Parts: sequence; C-alpha cells; structure tokens
Amino acid sequence: MTLSDFNNQQAADAQKQIAARKKKKNWLSCLMNGFPFTNENDLVSKAEDCWYNDCNEGDWLEAFTHHPKIGDVKSLTEKFAGKEQESVAAASPELIEALAKINSVYEQKFGFIFIVCATGKSAAEMLRLLQDRIKNTREEELNIAMGEQHKITVIRFKKMIDEAAWNKLKGSQLTTHVLDTSLGKPGKDITIRLKSNVNGHWQTMAQGITNNDGRIADLLPPERIIKPGNYKMVFETSDYFSAINVKGFYPAVDIEFTVFDDGHYHVPLLINPFGYSTHRGS
Repeated sequence: MTLSDFNNQQAADAQKQIAARKKKKNWLSCLMNGFPFTNENDLVSKAEDCWYNDCNEGDWLEAFTHHPKIGDVKSLTEKFAGKEQESVAAASPELIEALAKINSVYEQKFGFIFIVCATGKSAAEMLRLLQDRIKNTREEELNIAMGEQHKITVIRFKKMIDEAAWNKLKGSQLTTHVLDTSLGKPGKDITIRLKSNVNGHWQTMAQGITNNDGRIADLLPPERIIKPGNYKMVFETSDYFSAINVKGFYPAVDIEFTVFDDGHYHVPLLINPFGYSTHRGS
C-alpha cells in the first residue's frame, strides 16, 4: 500500500486500519484530524505532535497496557513472536527468566511495564537496558517510554503502508559516535543518557547503549524535534573500561551543549582511559 492508497480510503476506514495496530483513543482522534496526510513526514510529524502535545499521562499509560511484558513467554509467543520482539522470543529460557524477573521489579517500581523499541535488539541487550533504566526516576522512565512508544508507532506505520517513501523521514535529531582512541576502535556497549534541564534539575529524556560501531542510531524517534535549549549527554565510561579490564580516570563523561534550531546535532566523543575530547560533528 502506498500513502496515496491510504489517503484514498474513507476517513473511517483509515482510522480503523490504524486502530487495529494502535489502541490509543485520544491520540487516534487527534491524528485523524490531519487526514489525508501530505506525505510520509507529515503523517509521522502529526503522530508525534499528537502523542507529545495532545495526550496526557493517562493516555500514555493506557497505551503501554497494550504491549506484552518483555520476557513474558506466553504473551510474546501469542502476540509478538516473529514480529517486533522476535529477538526476545528466540532467547534462552535462562535469559527469558531473567528478563521476566527484572521486568516484574520494574513494573512494581514504576507502575507500568517496560517499554522499548525491541526491533533489532537481542535479549541480552534488552536485559542490559532494563538493568540500566531501572535506576531512573519514574518521571524519567515515563519520558523514555514515550519516546520508545513513538519509535514503535513509526515502525507500525511502515508495515501498514509498506510501499511509502519512508527513506525521506528524518532520523534522530541528536546522534553520537564514541571512539576509543587508545585502541583505535569504537566504544561499544556504553550507556548514554540524554538529559534536559527541568526546573533546574537534569532529567533523563532518552537512553540507549552504543552498538558495535559505537553509535546509537535512534536516540530520539524519527521526526522528533526537541525545543531549543541546553541539553546534556552522559556517557557512562566506568563500566566500559571495567569491561575491558582497564582502569579509567573518569567514571563518566558529561557533555553539555546547546540546541539552537531544528537542525541535526552530532555530538561525538573521543575517549581514552585518562582523557576525552568532543566537538560538534556533522
């Protein structure tokens, strides 16, 4: 289906098609106010605007209830085996058990299940993300979960309108790349927290782990534009150096920077055990 095919439907039919994949009443009503959509960017941008600006905590929490718990074998098999969470479904019984256990602790702490865009992530990565994110405050986790939910929304749009020109979508507005200059290799498996200043306090708004190339490709959802202001990327370098049996001088690297407009911002980090450098990349 192309976007033109989708737009040529009756609005009620298009709404039913989205609703079959996305059970969020207020969000859906807001989104359909923009139907038909000018292009793929317009669809995703309107979905993002409705999600962040027209929905409230009740809407977000209601949407989370329609996801299976990460590590819930029965739910994964019935609903998501071979789909978004296929890497978890194929995991060993020991990993599934560990995921289920920490997911239960997570839900007890925050009052909602762990939400993550699981596409392309292994069960081991999911477990690492859970272990990292359970350290956050509830407000931080709600913000992170909202971003992960929107990433999932975009993936479902792509599956629903499978012949659309999705390559025109803007990727994450903020990107990073970590290089260990002491080894001449990418800094992989480093936890990175993107923080914003909320009422004088730094609060995590997005979080991820660098891949084998030292990057996080989707720190922010596609078409998500953050407000101008000061932000911070926190690189948890202590765990990285410990994992490679190196004593590092800096337990973490905090890089504060300013976003001026809706352009792309690349914040690379060059690290070694006793120093680091950064600049605005391209």
